[in-house]
Amino acid sequence: MTIADPILTRRPESRVWKKFRTHKSAMLGGVLVTFFVLIALLAPILPVPDPAATDWGAVRKPPTAAHPFGTDEIGRDVLARMIWGAQASLLAGVISVGIAVLLGVPLGIVAGYFGGWTDAIISRCTEALLAAPFLILAIALAAFLGPSLTNAMIAIGISATPIFIRLTRGQVLSVKAEDYVTSARAIGLPTPKILTRYIFPNVLPPVLVQATLTIATAIIAEASLSFLGLGQQPPAPSWGSMLNTAKNFLNQAPWMAMWPGIAIFLVVLGFNLLGDGLRDALDPREH
Repeated sequence: MTIADPILTRRPESRVWKKFRTHKSAMLGGVLVTFFVLIALLAPILPVPDPAATDWGAVRKPPTAAHPFGTDEIGRDVLARMIWGAQASLLAGVISVGIAVLLGVPLGIVAGYFGGWTDAIISRCTEALLAAPFLILAIALAAFLGPSLTNAMIAIGISATPIFIRLTRGQVLSVKAEDYVTSARAIGLPTPKILTRYIFPNVLPPVLVQATLTIATAIIAEASLSFLGLGQQPPAPSWGSMLNTAKNFLNQAPWMAMWPGIAIFLVVLGFNLLGDGLRDALDPREH
């Protein structure tokens, strides 16, 4: 008996890429994300001052040739802190979502495929976590774990896990009813092989889309935690902590708040546009 190929094999990569590259907003999102990723990766070799170096003779100076983005309340170069702060924001977004995917996808697959009391336990726990607003749960966990970037990433990752459990479970319930999965069970393929060969590849596309969108949410969450003093700790730069400091000098030095605010807006916009483009490109109804 021949088992039908999974859904993924019916989506040629060339068609997915063709659909994606004709999505103008998705390409704009890709450009924005690529720009900030390159900035974060190249931070150690870019010709900018030490982000922690102070200059008491240049406190809260407006943008100049020497300091294109101005200086902060203790004379640190805002551009340098913006560039190094990109590392904290993007790292928090990617790692926290990675934690959520690693925890949520296996639990969602187990709940959706096996059902019964396993599904009931996982689903009830997921619903309990979803009952708390995402950011409130992240703040509570970060406060419990202690203020640091690592603990903030763990808190955000755990808070985002229910999203991936629920999404994966729903996809598995749909996929396991397909004929090729039924055929695989009928010919006696072991469950691990069915899960890895037929279930997981077919739930992966929506998970990738959700992960891209959730990175944007995680970046906002990290900035919020840093703003509250629960994320990246001074003097290490972070866009959220920069906004926290800038709020005290909005009249005297508005550039201190303007640049990190613009950066957060652009990187979140980029990931949202990229996620929307991936969703449209991977949707079989669009081909």
